Amino acid sequence: MGAVPSTPRNSSVLSQDTAEHLIGTLVGEKSLPLASDYWQKLLELPLNLHWPTHRVRQACEVFAQNNYYTRHLAKILIHLAWCLQESVSTSGVLSSAFMKAVNAIYISSVFLKYLIENAKSDAIEELYISLDESEAILSNFSRDQSIESFVMHSMLSFIVKVDVSPTTYLVHHELLSFMLVALSTQLLSGPSPGPIDVHPFIDAAMIQESSLVGLVVHKLLINYITRPHSPLNSAYYTIFSEGDQPGVLQRVGSAAANFVLLPFNYFVNTSGVASRSPLADSSLHVLLILIHYHKCVLMEPVKDGSDDSGISDSIPKENTYFSENPYCKALENAKDIEFDLIDVEGNAHNGSLVRLPFASLFDTLGMCLANETSVLLLYSLVHGNSDFLEYVLVRTDMDTLLMPILETLYNASRRTSNQIYMLLIILLIISQDSSFNASIHKMILPSVPWYQERLLHQTSLGSLVVIILIRTVKYNLSKLRDVYLHTNCLATLANMAPHAHHLSAYASQRLVSLFDMLSHKYTKLAELKNDKMHIGNGESGQGDSLPEDMTMELHIYTDFLRIVLEILNAILTYALPRNPEVVYAIMHRQEVFQPFKNHPRFNELLENIFTVLDFFNSRMDAQIMDGELFGGESTPSHNHQLPILARRRDEDVYSTALHI
Repeated sequence: MGAVPSTPRNSSVLSQDTAEHLIGTLVGEKSLPLASDYWQKLLELPLNLHWPTHRVRQACEVFAQNNYYTRHLAKILIHLAWCLQESVSTSGVLSSAFMKAVNAIYISSVFLKYLIENAKSDAIEELYISLDESEAILSNFSRDQSIESFVMHSMLSFIVKVDVSPTTYLVHHELLSFMLVALSTQLLSGPSPGPIDVHPFIDAAMIQESSLVGLVVHKLLINYITRPHSPLNSAYYTIFSEGDQPGVLQRVGSAAANFVLLPFNYFVNTSGVASRSPLADSSLHVLLILIHYHKCVLMEPVKDGSDDSGISDSIPKENTYFSENPYCKALENAKDIEFDLIDVEGNAHNGSLVRLPFASLFDTLGMCLANETSVLLLYSLVHGNSDFLEYVLVRTDMDTLLMPILETLYNASRRTSNQIYMLLIILLIISQDSSFNASIHKMILPSVPWYQERLLHQTSLGSLVVIILIRTVKYNLSKLRDVYLHTNCLATLANMAPHAHHLSAYASQRLVSLFDMLSHKYTKLAELKNDKMHIGNGESGQGDSLPEDMTMELHIYTDFLRIVLEILNAILTYALPRNPEVVYAIMHRQEVFQPFKNHPRFNELLENIFTVLDFFNSRMDAQIMDGELFGGESTPSHNHQLPILARRRDEDVYSTALHI
């Protein structure tokens, strides 16, 4: 069949030769008009054939060679949009339009994916998503309209207008998979967006009307929340796969396995253990891509007189900015479905308001935080949507979110550093709320089965947060050695400290041991620096630079030690009567503080700690013979109240955590 070798005949309902001929014509040299009846014949094929990997790749290679002349990619994309429009009008019945839509999606996906992956550069023009001027245009497509915008509007309209049902599930799922392929052109660009970057499909998504944007965000999140499952028992699937036939999902062969067959394995090989929903996963992936896309644009036209090939290198960053992302804005302005209608109407001027069931979204996030994408969604919500953050903070069952977060941090060695970053930033954001810091100490956990170092019975959620954060610092010190991760953990602990309530003995011991661990690192660095400083001045340039590097690292650990001392001081100053175990832990390890008593960065903080130590040491010495124990009834009168230093997320420092 043209450039593609034939396959053995089988008992397909439709002649194998006909299918081979139609596919061969698609990838061949002859350009077929947009109005040709060939396209209907192609899209009505059941296509129950299975090609091996080398044949699919060969077909893609031939298609890529001829697409410049035939513009068949542009034409099948237009037919895809028409099929989706037809499906919208017939969504209430079992229609052949759905089969044609799925066929158009599959064929477009396979060839578009190949073209994107094998592009010689980041020049998206190689896709040739346009028609020749001589092409006859039908009445339902305007030449003034870009094909990518026409297709994107049709896809988004289908997602919004057609409900997920046993009849439409496959179309929805594969349409979202196609969108992931179409939006993947960003992978061809560098890590930093530039003003000349062109991403036709996602740029087309950004210019859709605000009402459609809001509905898309709402629908994708509803898919994520409801997690619809594939209707495997539906009779509709028999037209794709009957008996031993490989079915429509395998018609392009194993070359597309990573894109087509792997998602399908979710619902043909599912176990009863998980409630995994491929449609929910795809919906979340598409949503995250849409809300985190940043279009870099120029503040003013680039001056003429230079070659366009070097334009991206000649444009200073101060002359560019990121345009507003309507999907991100819609998510940030989303309201709870229980939100007062009067207030909703009052905000109508902001565009189509997204209303979501925050309760269901909260519960779904709690179930799915083992997944990086759910972590990124939670971050996007608590960082960008003040209403959702407020909702989270007033929930009385904060363990729904915190327990999976803490378990993931506990298993940090099996997680990516980006996932750990995101979780720590989430904790840092919510720890800025005093009511949250107070409430987590009131929730008692009967047990923590995933914590292996020791049995934790009847420990407070707040104590567990302290334990896990300190454990994360120690893991980072030995493995990752990331300064920002340290800073996040310690800043969260500093936010929590003034509100500590009956911190457990184990958490208190861990807190003091954290200072001990950091002090050992500090002392070692100080000794190494002193040794280098005593070396003669006749050293190489490398030897001279080493003390400077050590000075910087020493300064960092000085800051870490000071933060830990601030944490201890905040507990002793504002919550001492409620935390006897912290006092016991400090008294038990008071020798670890002695070497830093006269340190200029620590003397004020350590003065407070030694005031507490002197007070309780004298009380213990005077009363131990009488059998009296500290009960928190009195506190040292000269305990200075030091200012609480609120720790907040720095936008620039932590922006790298978004890249997952």
